[in-house]
Amino acid sequence: MTILPRKRHTLAQGVVEQISGSINSGVLKPGDKLPTESAIMEQHGVSRTVVREAISHLQAAGLVQTRHGIGTFVLEKPRNSGGLGIDAESIVTVRDVLAILELRISMETETAGLAATRRSDEQVAELAQALSDMRQAMEQGRASVEADRRFHLVIAKATGNRYFVDILGQLGQAIIPRARVNTANLAQDRPADYLERVHREHEDIFRAIQRQDPEAARAAMRTHLSNSRERLLQAQQRFENPA
Repeated sequence: MTILPRKRHTLAQGVVEQISGSINSGVLKPGDKLPTESAIMEQHGVSRTVVREAISHLQAAGLVQTRHGIGTFVLEKPRNSGGLGIDAESIVTVRDVLAILELRISMETETAGLAATRRSDEQVAELAQALSDMRQAMEQGRASVEADRRFHLVIAKATGNRYFVDILGQLGQAIIPRARVNTANLAQDRPADYLERVHREHEDIFRAIQRQDPEAARAAMRTHLSNSRERLLQAQQRFENPA
């Protein structure tokens, strides 16, 4: 697992925040050409490597497209076809991830409570398998994002309410903060320690659902998502106020 040096990562995140903010506010419109690498380097006081890393993040989010030999251009935002107006690919900055976590805290707290009262034995087994897969991935140094996402989707399915599933399904892997930003790195934390804490939080949710305790399930889910939000918020504050 490759961990970006913290300084370079936060510098690249700053460039991403500025450019994506200009795009979302309409300062940069679809078809507009971004400044050259040299101009961005001068504007932000960063290296060419940092600029290219930031552009790579913006490309992955579907915000810009680079045409070799010509430049990098702002893309038209895709039209939402019958969805809920949430474009998972636009969730690229720390602020975006924080906003999604606020949505999830309100929604998934109740999801966990409903799942605790409605879950089947088969769904408990699916949750246990997702937890096991997360643990195995952690021990082998592999990404556990897919198993983490599956864990939350099974809880949504256990409610018997397809709209919870639709919302989480539309967000895809964007519901897992570390799928969008390097959360351990931003929080200045050892990846193994960070993942271990996250795993314990998932275990608390699982045990409450397993024993069909809706209030404990709600509390465990709220704690898990609130902790994720707090870790990212502290990282964001450090980034914006480095002194």
